[in-house]
Amino acid sequence: MVLLGTIVNALCIIIGSLLGKLLHRIPEKMKGTVMHAIGLAVIVLGLQMGIKSEHFLIVILSLVFGAIIGEALALEDKLNQLGYWLEKMIGAKGQGNISEGFVNSTLIFVVGAMAIIGALDSGIRGDHNVLFTKAIIDGFTALILTTTLGIGVIFSAIPVLIYQGIIAIFATQIDRIVPDDLMNSFIVEMTSTGGIMIVAIGLNITGLIKIRVANLLPGILAVAIIVTLIYFYQILII
Repeated sequence: MVLLGTIVNALCIIIGSLLGKLLHRIPEKMKGTVMHAIGLAVIVLGLQMGIKSEHFLIVILSLVFGAIIGEALALEDKLNQLGYWLEKMIGAKGQGNISEGFVNSTLIFVVGAMAIIGALDSGIRGDHNVLFTKAIIDGFTALILTTTLGIGVIFSAIPVLIYQGIIAIFATQIDRIVPDDLMNSFIVEMTSTGGIMIVAIGLNITGLIKIRVANLLPGILAVAIIVTLIYFYQILII
C-alpha cells in the first residue's frame, strides 16, 4: 500500500496531539522552559541539515527566490487565516492559539528531508521504514507541542497526509522520469534548504525573533528548478 507510511505518520500526529491535550495542565513556567528546549533542539536539527549542501549558492538562491515568491503570495498570512478559521470552527476559546499551533507544527512536520525521502521510498520501493520512524518522532513532538501551543497541532496531520501522499503517489512513476543523479542532488540541496527553514522555526519557538517561515516554502520548488537547470546544463557542456 503506497500510502501506508503517510497514513501512519498522520495518525501518530493525531494520537500525540490528543495525549498532549490530556497533559495540558502543566505549570506555565514549565511550559515556557519546555518550549525553549524544543526550540533549541529544533535549531540544532536544522543546523545539522543545513550543512549538508554541496553547493551552498543553490541554497542561498533558493531561499531568496522562495522568500520573494512567498511574500508576494503572502503564504504565511494564508496559513494563519486557515488557522483562525479552524479556531472559529471548533470554538476553541481558551485552548491555546490554534493558528500558531497549526502553522508551527505543520512547518516542523512538513519541512524536512524525512518527509520527502520517506514518501519517495514508499512510492518507489514500497519501503515505509523512514516514514514509520518519522511517525514516531512526529508523534512525540506533537505531544509536547500540544501541551504548549494547544490543540491546533492536531490539524497539522491534514497537510502532512496531503503533502507526503502526493509525493508517494508521484514517486511510483518518478524513477522513469527523473535520473538518479538529479534526484540525489535535489535531495541533498533540499535537505540543506529545509534545514535553514527549520532553524528559523526553532528561533520562532524560542521567541527570539519572528521569521515568516511559511513565506520561505517556495524555496523548495526553487531548489528543484535550479538543480534541474544545473544538471541539464552540465550534460549539454560535456
